[in-house]
Amino acid sequence: MKTWFITGASSGLGLGMTERLLARGDAVIATARRMEPLVALSEQYADRLQLVPLDVTDTAAVRRVVDEAFAVHRIDVVVSNAGYGLFGAAEEVSDTQIDRQIATNLTGSIQLIRAVLPHLRAQGGGRVLQVSSEGGQIAYPSFGLYHATKWGIEGFVEAVAQEVAPFGISFTLIEPGPTGTGFASAVDMAPAQAAYDATPAGALRHAVTSGAFELVGDADRTVAAMIAAGDAAEPTRRVALGSTAYQSIERALTARLAELRAQRDIAFSADRD
Repeated sequence: MKTWFITGASSGLGLGMTERLLARGDAVIATARRMEPLVALSEQYADRLQLVPLDVTDTAAVRRVVDEAFAVHRIDVVVSNAGYGLFGAAEEVSDTQIDRQIATNLTGSIQLIRAVLPHLRAQGGGRVLQVSSEGGQIAYPSFGLYHATKWGIEGFVEAVAQEVAPFGISFTLIEPGPTGTGFASAVDMAPAQAAYDATPAGALRHAVTSGAFELVGDADRTVAAMIAAGDAAEPTRRVALGSTAYQSIERALTARLAELRAQRDIAFSADRD
């Protein structure tokens, strides 16, 4: 039996993971801002499910909750899952929306990781699954602030993974594509500006609001793959989930590599003699 610590456990992938892990016999410390969706599970699995209210934008609370959890449990896998999407062109989103998006998706994830590292070191290792997105390696118009948080947390994880590998701590970035999780219904939509109606930003807004934006990924299969990543004896740094994620990331990486290679002479010309 493993013990998992999950943020954002009251909906989407976090809730799906919690349900599946409990059903297979594991223990879960489930944190979320809203506990209501987890009450029935807590009654069914009272011996293996602990519910802890937590808003990841409250850094002091993150540290307190993490300290209290590790004081009682040896936690095998930490799942940094809390987050949401902000939709709007750069001109359309407000300062308040920007601050909240970064505080939740980026700063919240960073502070959770910082809080768990001393405990994982002390117990001799552990696993961190950081939920990112295909949007951690590609970009759609009107999701710029969301992408900023996902590209940002991927860079942070890349660095920290190297720092703590000697302590037996491993990281995996989970990169789902568009998946039927309820993510779209929870997106914070900035008011539209007419100037963007006939642009790629406006086209994507229409696709999202009309329901034409296709969600290929299956939530249950995505959850199963995330758990498999947490169980893997030899973890990989990234796991792309869904054909959309795979194809989008492959196209983006191929194009960036071709662009880089075309600039080889320019790059080398900037060296000292």
